[in-house]
Amino acid sequence: MDDAVDPAGKPRRGEGPSAEEVTERLRRQIQDGVWGPGEWLREARLCAEFDVGRTIVRRALRNLADDGLVDLQANRGASVKHTSLQEVFDLFELRAGLYGVAARFACIRATPPALAEILEKADRLIAASEAGAAAEDLIAQSEVIFSLMAETASVETRTMIAAVRRKTRWHYSYAGLAEGPGPFGHWRLMRAALAARDPAGAAEGARDILYYMQNEVARVMLARGLGVQQSAKDRPGRRGGGGRRTG
Repeated sequence: MDDAVDPAGKPRRGEGPSAEEVTERLRRQIQDGVWGPGEWLREARLCAEFDVGRTIVRRALRNLADDGLVDLQANRGASVKHTSLQEVFDLFELRAGLYGVAARFACIRATPPALAEILEKADRLIAASEAGAAAEDLIAQSEVIFSLMAETASVETRTMIAAVRRKTRWHYSYAGLAEGPGPFGHWRLMRAALAARDPAGAAEGARDILYYMQNEVARVMLARGLGVQQSAKDRPGRRGGGGRRTG
């Protein structure tokens, strides 16, 4: 399929998703575990799924490769990148530091209405956790709260937070949160510190939330044999078939 013309040969006029939109949809599928490590992202299949041409798909795959989610191999195509336990552990370490900064700045810089919104959403999150909400929903709510706190930080800090989010494999967090009690004691402490405008306490609470998830994700990956050194026969690119999906 050519991006410039439709199947009838008429010029396209901005129809269908852009390369950036395809990038984000594919990114979320990888982050949610729809595509497992080593699985091939065949261009023809993606063109059909998103109703776009190969040029857009190739741009999207390059974007994902830049973020470390996809491996591009000459004359073979793209596959979902295997991620090591160390890489995931380090990513959570970075997130802990950045989210701590966001919480600290929220205490210092948030306007009263902005802080009230953060506190209200934190209360909703804690209530949802007590009501047994799904892990996916709880993590989505938590990321909204951290986004609101990050809005008080500089553009550079927000950019760094966005970068680590792009690399996060959320399905590991879903599994870790579903199998454990969750970091909601830390959420309560952070919420109290935010309400008191206590920057040090809020930063510590935010970091402890991420450290809890760091430990849970590492536990899940180890229990499932994920992120450990692979043998040569299991590495992507050795065979042309599709990979095994993991969730």
